[in-house]
Amino acid sequence: MGKYSDSTEWEDVDPIPQDDGGPNPLAAIAYTEEYSEAMSYLRAAMAKDEKSDRALGLTEDIIRMNPAHYTVWLYRADMLFTLQKDLLQELEWLNKISLKHIKNFQIWYPYHVPQAGKAEAYGLRRHHRQVVMSHIPTIPPTETAFLALMFAKDVKNYHVWSYRQWLVRQFSLWDSELPYVESLLQSDVRNNSAWNHRWFVIFARHMDPTKHSIKNGDADSEVPPEIIEREIEYTKAAISTAPQNQSPWNYLRGVLGKKGMGLVELKSFAEQYADLEKEDEVRSSHALDFLADVYAEEEQKERSGRALELLARRYDPIRKNYWNYRRSLLGLKQVGA
Repeated sequence: MGKYSDSTEWEDVDPIPQDDGGPNPLAAIAYTEEYSEAMSYLRAAMAKDEKSDRALGLTEDIIRMNPAHYTVWLYRADMLFTLQKDLLQELEWLNKISLKHIKNFQIWYPYHVPQAGKAEAYGLRRHHRQVVMSHIPTIPPTETAFLALMFAKDVKNYHVWSYRQWLVRQFSLWDSELPYVESLLQSDVRNNSAWNHRWFVIFARHMDPTKHSIKNGDADSEVPPEIIEREIEYTKAAISTAPQNQSPWNYLRGVLGKKGMGLVELKSFAEQYADLEKEDEVRSSHALDFLADVYAEEEQKERSGRALELLARRYDPIRKNYWNYRRSLLGLKQVGA
């Protein structure tokens, strides 16, 4: 007796049980009876390529028991468009699943989905939420609130950040997104995920992704110079708040690269946080790293080596081998134990 075998809704279906290798399998998987029955009916439905409300409900039941089932998500996505279901209702259902399984790959991980609403035309790689949102003309007012709930559970959830970037592109949310990022950084200037998102928001909007790169260090004349200057000043202010925070130092390097500027342009700024002549007063190991590259640009090999020596010996000894490697590139001897 079971949920589906006792249902008049499914009485016309002959379930297809899993074949684990004959009547006496060597290592059958220990599924629950409930799950085994549901999957047996799913195989039967998929064998007939059934697209129906009952099949859609079946996928919901299986996802409840096994939200990592890749094939079930594909089957569900296909049916949504064939049956022309209310996608806002699908989002509402998906929100509950997502909050319960915050890093589920089948919710967030890209896979092949229908394009332009044609269930039979597979091509683009998107995750289930993108499948749904790409067929909604305007962003639902609840979407950003939902993402806030997801970040409240894990502010560095890679899947959610990737989705948010897609969302910004899809609905051209560039203007509203920058204040959001600034609020995150004001709350926690060490949020490296927020710094990464700021980079995307600032530089991706000015570029054709098929022709330009938003990677760190790629100079691009299409970024307005006033934007570059604003980002430099913003990042310098963030560094002054927390000099030992690595994220804005990395961001600063990237911004300078976008302008085609050398690090030497901000030499005096970095020296505020790391005076090589006052070893006890170094305020940032990242400033030392920055200055090591600045002095190398200026061909001041000994000063560059001195910054690397301070890192290897005192301010970042756990990566001593790396700093010694950098010194070797300058032709300098290694710092001892």
